[in-house]
Amino acid sequence: MRTRRKQPDVPAPDTPWSEITPGLWMGGHEFRGRSGQPEFAVVRDEFDLVQTLLRLPGHGPGTGVEHHVWPIPDGPLDGTQLAGVMRLAVAACDALDAGRKVLVRCYHGYNRSGLVVAHALVRRGHSTEEAIRLIRARRSPWALHNELFVEYLRTGLSTARLLEELAE
Repeated sequence: MRTRRKQPDVPAPDTPWSEITPGLWMGGHEFRGRSGQPEFAVVRDEFDLVQTLLRLPGHGPGTGVEHHVWPIPDGPLDGTQLAGVMRLAVAACDALDAGRKVLVRCYHGYNRSGLVVAHALVRRGHSTEEAIRLIRARRSPWALHNELFVEYLRTGLSTARLLEELAE
């Protein structure tokens, strides 16, 4: 399964992860370090729950940290994949309600993680457009540059899932 499209014009983020709302963080496996060179983001015990949409060995999290893994492509998703994104968003909201610190991550922390975080924000009362704006302001203007994911969010993930399942 292809999980990352090569887009050399999209810069790596300046930080491994960014706080979108209190306790809800979005990040990736690679970022641009102080030297300007790519560095790996390794999660240890900074978070109570880590949700991983692209798993790379050696990137953590540390032992004892709750870890949910749901690899999805940075492209069209089927109904099962969308259902998994929705489950991750619910789990993130439940963890936040319990006062836990949550990281949702993918490769750079732009698209796949953005989809889960935006859906979680919508579940918590934000409009879709507010969620997208907040993610881009706090993570990067490059966050959610995958227009298909923005379409999924604007349609609503439940509706997008039903449409995908009908097409299958």
